[in-house]
Amino acid sequence: MIATAWTASDSYLSLTVLILLIFSGFFALAETSLVRMNKSRARSLEEANRRGAKALGVLTESPQKFLNPLLLLVLICQLISATIVGVLTDRLFGAAGIFIGIVGEVVVIFVFFEAIPKNYAVQHPDNAALVTAPVVSTLLRFWPIKWLSTLLLAIAQGVIGLLGLEGQTQKMTESEVLAMADVAQEDMAIESSERNFIHSVIEFGDTIVREVMVPRIDMVSVPGTQSVREALDLAVATGRSRIPVLGDSVDDVVGMVNLRHLAGLFAEGQGAALVRDHMGEAQFVPETKRVASLLNEVNQGKGHLFVVVDEYGGTAGLVTLEDVLEELVGEITDESDPTFEGEFQSTDTGVVLSGRLNIDDANEDFNLDLPKDGWDTVGGLVLDLAGGVPEVGDVVSTPEYHLTVVRMDGRRVEEVLIELVQPALPPPEES
Repeated sequence: MIATAWTASDSYLSLTVLILLIFSGFFALAETSLVRMNKSRARSLEEANRRGAKALGVLTESPQKFLNPLLLLVLICQLISATIVGVLTDRLFGAAGIFIGIVGEVVVIFVFFEAIPKNYAVQHPDNAALVTAPVVSTLLRFWPIKWLSTLLLAIAQGVIGLLGLEGQTQKMTESEVLAMADVAQEDMAIESSERNFIHSVIEFGDTIVREVMVPRIDMVSVPGTQSVREALDLAVATGRSRIPVLGDSVDDVVGMVNLRHLAGLFAEGQGAALVRDHMGEAQFVPETKRVASLLNEVNQGKGHLFVVVDEYGGTAGLVTLEDVLEELVGEITDESDPTFEGEFQSTDTGVVLSGRLNIDDANEDFNLDLPKDGWDTVGGLVLDLAGGVPEVGDVVSTPEYHLTVVRMDGRRVEEVLIELVQPALPPPEES
């Protein structure tokens, strides 16, 4: 039963409540959309010249600066509107009006000024953030809000400190970047090749020279006592543009010659001259050097071919600019590259891989989970598991796979058949 008649002041109070609730819904929309926005997405919108993107970029640099003022404004709007509604319903409907006001306001606030704005912000984060960012940025410059939110934030941080609940600011990690690339590819925002390239770039920084080098057993080299003609024939036959020059042994690299220089000497009639008299300086790098750092040296003009040395100073192999670039763009195949029979050949029970294949590449390309601990290639894994040099047909195992030696070349494992370990069948139940 209505206790008193509706007055003009009641209309003004009702209008005030409506305005406060609209502001509350707007701030709820801003809170959800801005919290979900990250710096990289904000910069992307700014580069696209979207309206409001500049203010959005500034806000995402320090989320704590806008979050507390927004929470405070939402609380103020809802508390004041709730108080006014309680006064109105109590005067109009008596004691029962308080209950009616509470129930009505909870439903209205939750549905229209909490659930709807926040769900819209989740479904349309870019639009919501771009609309609210300029307004929020302006409000943050309003000194009463800025001062009060700073004071309350200091109090909250003090309480958190007393309770020992401080935490470190979370920064984006490499794994998150890789996961973002995977999600973007699944959502068809980027192509599969673009996703693979992003993975290659991220992993590039952790790759060391030993993982990409040509091992010493595959090195093409020329003794310094050979003639220019012999070195030129070797370079042409093997398709190498640069060849290391050896002194007493493969561990004694004394210089480097290139195909163009050799061809020039031969054209000048110096084919019988010794290679050691016309070689250039060799460049050396440790096998643990990161390929990203090596690429910087290439960019500085220090060479395109480097001799890789191990911890004892011996020759571990060679690394070229092509080897480094293949870590970024994938395999670069030309007519001089060797081919291996059976490489990447599928069978009914598994897959046959080259023993020279890097384990990381094998795991990624064939969805395997081969262990990597002290070896870099599939052949190295087999040698370690075998505890010596295996023979064709030998089988070694990990908890998940059987690895069968398919082909050997001397003491080198050339091809390996990888098969899943089949789970044992349970014994039949006794009848």
